[in-house]
Amino acid sequence: MLAIIEKYEKKLEELNQALIDPEVLSDQKRLADISRERRHVEEILESGREYKKCRALIGEARNIIDESTDPELVEMARAELEDSRKKQARLEEILKVLLLPRDPRDAKNAIIEIRGGTGGEEAAIFAGDLFRMYCRYADRKGWKYEVLSFNPGSVGGGLKEVIFMVKGDGAYGRLKYESGVHRVQRVPKTESQGRIHTSAATVAVLLEAEDIDVKIDENDLKIDVFRSSGPGGQSVNTTDSAVRITHAPTGLVVTCQDEKSQHKNRARAMQVLRARLLDRATEEQNREIARERKAMVSTGDRSAKIRTYNFPQSRVTDHRIGLTLHKLDEILAGDLDETIDALVQKNHEARMRAEKNA
Repeated sequence: MLAIIEKYEKKLEELNQALIDPEVLSDQKRLADISRERRHVEEILESGREYKKCRALIGEARNIIDESTDPELVEMARAELEDSRKKQARLEEILKVLLLPRDPRDAKNAIIEIRGGTGGEEAAIFAGDLFRMYCRYADRKGWKYEVLSFNPGSVGGGLKEVIFMVKGDGAYGRLKYESGVHRVQRVPKTESQGRIHTSAATVAVLLEAEDIDVKIDENDLKIDVFRSSGPGGQSVNTTDSAVRITHAPTGLVVTCQDEKSQHKNRARAMQVLRARLLDRATEEQNREIARERKAMVSTGDRSAKIRTYNFPQSRVTDHRIGLTLHKLDEILAGDLDETIDALVQKNHEARMRAEKNA
């Protein structure tokens, strides 16, 4: 482990030199990639330095135990030795996780699609709750978000569908665990008898696709323009600014109508289409390695119920890992890190087992 830490110390020096290189500074993409890599190396070295301190303390404690004739000092050294060994073991596990090969996609932006499911208007209200929860989580992480398409429900605060992009370092890597069916148990606003209902909304987290990720032949696209419907400004509803794109080979259809500009709606629709095509290609690849994925936490099965939000008991349960937290209000306010951290850890443990058995 010490040799690995030394290797990363040298790597940090190289990255620091690269960050003052004029050629790197003039290339924004390369600068962002190197900065991202440097943050990861620093995270490894933070645990690595603590690991080296533990090793030094263990050595000192052993020397005292072997050489000292003071019983009280020896007893203190034995306690220090035991504590340091436990800490060293924890740090070794942390370093093993940090040293796992990283998925380069995790650093990218995410596109999230939320749709009301079973439960009518209550499902639409819950979909709105989830949308606001993820926006608040993005705010906490210092990420930006941009609504690409919004289809409101008939009850205030609810929505039939929303598609939005979350921009920030590591957004996809954190949010990808949110894909699936989210279930809510509560007394709906529309319920006059005070009965608890169960409703659901679906969340799909897609990787933002760049032009280099997905090649789209313009000849495969059918593009229709039409007048926007629903809420909007005067020019939105009176001009042919809405855009519907149909991808003939897959049958995928994307509609965007929120902008006044037909050009902007077309650009947003293409963003969503590229993300969906990349997601479909990724799922096909995942099916080929299904045996390995069975050992890992599911991140993309949208037919599976992944989480339940129980309002009467202020309880949130993630069914994939059996985690229950009695902090519903905090989670809906965007405090998602405890749940996502547990999912990330479970996934890392599964990857470590898979590598060991490979």
